[in-house]
Amino acid sequence: MAEETEIQEKTQAASFDAALEALRVLPGVANAQRLLGEVVLRTAREDAHELLKTLRDAYAFQQVMDICGVDYPERAERFEVVYNLLSVTRNERVRVILCAAEGEAVDSVGDLWPCATWWEREVWDLFGIVFLGLEDHRRILSDYGFEGHPLRKDFPLTGYVEVHYDEDRKSVVYDKVKLTQEFRNFDFLSPWEGMTLLPGDEKMNRSRS
Repeated sequence: MAEETEIQEKTQAASFDAALEALRVLPGVANAQRLLGEVVLRTAREDAHELLKTLRDAYAFQQVMDICGVDYPERAERFEVVYNLLSVTRNERVRVILCAAEGEAVDSVGDLWPCATWWEREVWDLFGIVFLGLEDHRRILSDYGFEGHPLRKDFPLTGYVEVHYDEDRKSVVYDKVKLTQEFRNFDFLSPWEGMTLLPGDEKMNRSRS
């Protein structure tokens, strides 16, 4: 049984390596590597649409499972857009990552996968990344009147408004953002290292005396 499992793992690794080598030489691939069993491709913003089309048509990555954004404010190209693709027939996944600077638009892949427009709307809502060809740039998670993009790492915690239902006024109202509690610093000190007396032990010591 152990030998059979080892053979399966080697076979799977070999198939991943074969896929990696095949995808590494595709036009538009700037970098390719295998992380945690999945192929990760990096591409330029202007090459992404054609690369994703090739992956769908020539390499049977039929489904886009997720599109998300990542914000690195210290970078010149601060945003990453990440596409997670699945091939049902090949039983493989591939992740495609592109970078975009502030104000740079990314080509929509709604023509390749119609369901992608939902995730592109989410990325625009939360990060402010505009997608060329996406006709519907409405909010999808935050309120329509919301100002700003809440998952940007420079998004202020005060100064904006939040929407909620006011029971006294019997209507939906906008108020300034109020944090439910003040910021607190946690030292995460282990009780086994930083405490000489555990809670409850004082009762035991008092009963002995």
